[in-house]
Amino acid sequence: MNNKYLYSAVFAVAIAAGTYFAIGRNSTPGGTGFDLAAQAQSAEEVDTSSIEEMSLGDENAPVTVIEYASFTCPHCANFHATAFKKLKENYIDTGKVHFIYREIYFDKPGLWAGMVARCAGPMRYFGISDAIYTEQSEWLASRELAGIHGDLRKLALKSGLDGDQVDACLADADKAQAMYALFLKNAEADDISSTPSFIIDGEKYTNMAYEKFAEILDEKLAE
Repeated sequence: MNNKYLYSAVFAVAIAAGTYFAIGRNSTPGGTGFDLAAQAQSAEEVDTSSIEEMSLGDENAPVTVIEYASFTCPHCANFHATAFKKLKENYIDTGKVHFIYREIYFDKPGLWAGMVARCAGPMRYFGISDAIYTEQSEWLASRELAGIHGDLRKLALKSGLDGDQVDACLADADKAQAMYALFLKNAEADDISSTPSFIIDGEKYTNMAYEKFAEILDEKLAE
């Protein structure tokens, strides 16, 4: 199945005792009021230029790593709590790797989390993202969409965002539409079907431990 329509169909991924919440083809993330099925069919027509690519490290680094991840994915949270910290210290901060993070939206909470992470702009994006991953089990704990929405808002406030600012971010239908369209375009282009997935200098890889990641990076750097 074409990934564009696969992502718009119902996801029933049973990970971490059902912490994923499926998106129906006609659901409306965050009450923003756009139709996901229609969005999938017209993604190419949506202007996504306002959605900034989130990255770390030297743009001219010899190796580029793109991570595709969902904020509701427990494997992604584990990756960011373990391997990513070492990758940042040893490869990104040292100028060896340019790291690009791209959000995948398997569910409504994942899209909401992405909207919260972007709310304070690119300078704070990775700090808020880290908080979202660190507290993933807490803000997903209720397993009810209304409760998750409220808990994400609380997390944003605890991270220093203003309440009115957070509410405006979560209610921004145009931004949600553009984010979703960009997700579809990127995931389709790189044939992404699971998270976390990585594109390392054009080659796709699935989730791996830090040691394997470092081995691949060292081989790329030696070329």
